[in-house]
Amino acid sequence: MHFALKTVAAAGIALTMATAFAQKGETVKIALIDPQTGLMGPVGLNQLRSWQFFAEKFTQSNAAGVKFEVVGFDNKLSPAESLNNFKAALDQGVRYIAQGNGSSVAGALIDAVNKHNERNPGKEVVFLNYAAVDPDFTNSKCSYWHFRFDADTSMKMEAMTTFMKDQPDVKKVYLLNQNYSHGQQVAKFAKENLSRKRPDVQIVGEDLHPLAQVRDFAPYIAKIKASGADTVITGNWGSDLALMVKAANEGGYTGKFFTYYTGVTGTPSALGTGGEGRVYQVAYQHYNMGGQMGQWMAEFQKRYKDDMYTGAIPLAYQAVSEAMAKAKSTDPVKVAAAMEGMKFKGFNGEVEVRKLDHQLQQPLFVTVWSKTDAKNPYSPENTGMTLKPVKEFPAFIASTPTSCQMKRP
Repeated sequence: MHFALKTVAAAGIALTMATAFAQKGETVKIALIDPQTGLMGPVGLNQLRSWQFFAEKFTQSNAAGVKFEVVGFDNKLSPAESLNNFKAALDQGVRYIAQGNGSSVAGALIDAVNKHNERNPGKEVVFLNYAAVDPDFTNSKCSYWHFRFDADTSMKMEAMTTFMKDQPDVKKVYLLNQNYSHGQQVAKFAKENLSRKRPDVQIVGEDLHPLAQVRDFAPYIAKIKASGADTVITGNWGSDLALMVKAANEGGYTGKFFTYYTGVTGTPSALGTGGEGRVYQVAYQHYNMGGQMGQWMAEFQKRYKDDMYTGAIPLAYQAVSEAMAKAKSTDPVKVAAAMEGMKFKGFNGEVEVRKLDHQLQQPLFVTVWSKTDAKNPYSPENTGMTLKPVKEFPAFIASTPTSCQMKRP
């Protein structure tokens, strides 16, 4: 009898401990819904590898003691296909989804997650947005279930134009962007910011082109040259940026480019040594950060013969695993509550998941395309070139206000 009591007591303690650390040893599945084929396939595949690489790194060590597994879905950059992927992920019992390529896709997924969570209490899903940067997602379309680890279009433009206002040779600007929400927002915020900070700067031309469909940018470069623009501002990414800078090199355009995504697959090779000292990028990371990020990048490069440039991915893993440890659970409802307002030290400095809108507040860096040197040795796509940091902006400089009126469960 005495022994039986002891056994029951021990079982009770074990149960309490299991409840307290329910997440330890659990496998957390993340569905990555992004293009893996088509013109933007190379970017999507790079990021699938990055999600899987960091799943391995954070499984080895994370605050919650969980295991991470990533399931990749090819959405072909289509919102409709993404909704099919979302349903397939739900059928596999996935409770965390990640996406980054294309704000048109992110908008459809935010809507789908909101509806699913409302109709299926107890089966809620959290959306980890690592690269879709339409500011509306943390303003008018903000959602409790959506967390963004990239800096949005308006934050990056805030930093970019703060840097540009001190460049006296920037006088005539051309805006060339992809014709969807992100590209439209880049143009809008560029005009607003420049009129406020440099009213003397002229916008001498503006074009929006179809997303991931243009194969020859020579006609656009001809228009830019004819406009007399000394500077181009573009939010283009993937093939749309790589082909644009290739056309600029071939067409002899010698103005400056201010970009968001020079470091992304294909663009370094398209630039080569052309554009040295003339192509700038604003981002939350750069190639030559050293430290833990430097070690990860070196290992990724060695393993995949590819460059790891999406630091929002380890930031997402860090936030989720710390939230799971805090919540003592992998339940998305508890994890979302624990992520709100969370502050932690990321690879790029102190960051905060702003409670008001779930937009990560983080430092931003302006870099310029340059030859590698002893201080900046990392060479993307073996070009002998790199993005050299020229200015760092603390989180508060790039922070933009939010109009989010979030509906909490």
